[in-house]
Amino acid sequence: MSTTESTTTTRKKTGRGKNIALWVGQVLLAYQIGLGGVLKLIGDPTMVGMFEAIGAGQWFRYVVGVIEIAGAIGLLIPRLTGVAALGLIGLLVCAAGTNAFVLGGPPIIEAVLLVVAGLVAWGRWSSVKAFFGAK
Repeated sequence: MSTTESTTTTRKKTGRGKNIALWVGQVLLAYQIGLGGVLKLIGDPTMVGMFEAIGAGQWFRYVVGVIEIAGAIGLLIPRLTGVAALGLIGLLVCAAGTNAFVLGGPPIIEAVLLVVAGLVAWGRWSSVKAFFGAK
């Protein structure tokens, strides 16, 4: 086997491993975010109480729930994965800030999900560029 063949084989294996890792992250993130969205939309008492404590109104709970479900679905559609991850980064930054400064809790879950969303956005950057028509 020549050096060129070896390098090509290594790149294919690395690319496949990266793709598998990204899909695992995307599915786990989609599950977690989607579940939160569903709980908001069905009026789970914990979610209702949380949005009462925030003081933004229950209408905002529905808006956030729809955004979360849309983001979760977007993570599972290859053309939208990177853009969905970017949108969820914005949502998670706001959620972390709300949790830390309004609700007074540590934004640990938000921080973990933010890291996963950041890795997905970075790993799927080519889909972000393609979505916006950049080269």
